[in-house]
Amino acid sequence: MKTKEDVEELERLVGQLQGLHTEISQLTRKTPNDAVNAFKLKLINNVIKAGNSVLGDSYRPFVEFEEFDVDDVPTNSDVTLILGQYMEQTERLRSDNVVYDSPNWTYIVDGEPSGIKAAPPSRIGSKK
Repeated sequence: MKTKEDVEELERLVGQLQGLHTEISQLTRKTPNDAVNAFKLKLINNVIKAGNSVLGDSYRPFVEFEEFDVDDVPTNSDVTLILGQYMEQTERLRSDNVVYDSPNWTYIVDGEPSGIKAAPPSRIGSKK
């Protein structure tokens, strides 16, 4: 990450993905094959577009996937699957960009510990 704003975008993406995944997962348990309504699909696509931007080609789960097609409406289970993959890759990016800077975990910004507090990484040693 190059700037504090990059960290903020990543944190926002993490929160949005978690929130959407929780909501759509609940719908999937009840009705996995129901179509996602247009309002929710627009919000989901906006988060996926942001995810594609933040993750870049190195972390995107599916380089060829841009967003859901509004004319071929996905099911709840389709959306849950894709959001889960984006959550995994977002966490991998986050984990690759935090370091223990006693006494806290902090984000690495422009190659150095930034002082911006972070949760401990869930995947240690994945970036070489």
